[in-house]
Parts: sequence; structure tokens; C-alpha cells
Amino acid sequence: MADTIPVHFVQAYTANVQLLLQQKGGKLTPFVTQGTYTGKGAKAVEQIGSVKPVKNLSRHADTPLISTPGDARWVFPNDYEWADLIDDQDRLRMLIDPTASYTQNAVEAMRRAQDDEILQAFFASSATGENGTVSTAFPAGQIVGVNVGGTNSKLNVAKLRAAKKLFMANGVDFESEKLYCAITSDAHDGLLGEIQVTSLDYNNRPTLVEGKVTAFMGFNFIPVEFNDSTAYDAAATLVSGSTQLIPLWTMKGMHLGMWNDVTVKVTERADKRYAIQPYAKTTVGATRTEEKRVVQVISYAA
Repeated sequence: MADTIPVHFVQAYTANVQLLLQQKGGKLTPFVTQGTYTGKGAKAVEQIGSVKPVKNLSRHADTPLISTPGDARWVFPNDYEWADLIDDQDRLRMLIDPTASYTQNAVEAMRRAQDDEILQAFFASSATGENGTVSTAFPAGQIVGVNVGGTNSKLNVAKLRAAKKLFMANGVDFESEKLYCAITSDAHDGLLGEIQVTSLDYNNRPTLVEGKVTAFMGFNFIPVEFNDSTAYDAAATLVSGSTQLIPLWTMKGMHLGMWNDVTVKVTERADKRYAIQPYAKTTVGATRTEEKRVVQVISYAA
């Protein structure tokens, strides 16, 4: 129940209900592939591996049979719910009806839950195989360490170069695929200390927009805070001591499965003295679809 409602009771200076500052949700969902599913689990993607042709060196030779490698990547749903009660007596004592604000607050929480599914899937083991029973770990070869250039450092140009080198070596086509980076305030601060990022002497167009680095070296930066435990459960897996695990990826490298997008209902509860109940829910799951399209950069955050 909304035990904090009385603090909003009418005072001479009170005119509305203000949402406390919080991280908005839905930041990552536009930058991953998405699908709609039903059931206990679903194949997010059928994976077809690369093949190499055989050169024909003689006439009338037998037709070569080259097995095409194939696999599948699975996604499984997780349910998120929220509800609260607004007593009729509380609404009478307030200047406005807080129902809309509470509902908006719930929607932000649901969107953050969807982002959280993506964040947790970046470096977690992925369900692979015909039935999703094979566990595929994130490979060490896709990790850029905390020590690049001889010392522990925050996100910097050297680490971005190392990450881009991995993408290029894996065959990512930068002409058709954009690169994204979920960047924390601490990692962003590291980039602000790099003269190659902030100076026009190294860039043909400004990289700073109102003091914020929005893009550099082909990477598009999406501000996300990992250290806010009220926002993302993934903070426990992306923050380790004095380091942060920064994900870089292409859209094809990550997938969000949608069993149910954010659903909101506002109903009257007869069993609770006709209090108004805002209710929100979502059912989603995420997975990494291909290791070669995701890179982990370890950023020093002490």
C-alpha cells in the first residue's frame, strides 16, 4: 500500500505530485533485435555458420558435399509486476489525483526491467542448441582488459580501438551495422579526459554535445548507470569491486523476446474499501545471439 501518500496531503505550497529523479527505462530496447513469442521458451535465431567452397581442379569430378554448421539461440521469459493502492480518503485530501503519476512511475519501472534483461544477457551464458540445453559462455577473446597501455584505466581511446579491432577481425560490416556502447557516467568521464575525443583537431565534426560525448570512432554511446541498485539488478554482474564491465555491440548481436509488452490497468478494489489500484506488468527475456557481435570492455571505476 502507498504508505507515503500522507506526505502529499494538501499544504499551501503543494500543487502537484513530482516524480523523484530516476533513470528512465527503455534506453536499450531500440538498439537490439526484437521478437514476439508465446510459450515457455522460443528460438530467438537460427544460426547458420560460414562455409568454404572447394576449388574444382578436374573435369567430371564428384560433387563436393560440405556440411553447413547450424545452431540455435534461445530466449526464455521472465515476469515483472507492480501494483499499489490509493485510498479514496487520500485522494480527497490531495489537490490532484496521483493515479496518473503513479502509473507513469510504474511504466518507467517496467521499461527499466526490459533494459535489465538486456544488460544481464550481454555477458551471461546463452542457451544454445536444438532445445536450448547447451550453455554458451561469453568468450575471453571478446574482452578488452582493464589494463591497456600499462596501467588500469577508465574507458579510453585505446580500449575503443581494441574493441573496434575485435569487431573488424570478426567480420562486422560497419557499412550496414552500427556500433553501440552502454556507457556509465564514470566511463564517460574517462572519455572526457581524452584529447582525441574532445578536440576538433582530431575530429571533422564535434563529438561533444552540451558536454556529453554522443558518438566517437563509430560507437554510439547510450548513457546507462549500473550502480543504481533500484534501477537494474544487472548491476551485481556488471560491477565488480573497482571495475565496470562496459558492453559494446551491434543490433544483430542482442535480442529481446517480448511475451507481453508493458500492460497497465487502473481498477477499483472493492475488497480494499474501493481504493484505486494502478497495476503494471511485462513479460520479456533477452539473449546474446552471437558472441562475435558483442565486446566487453573493463573500465576502472575507483
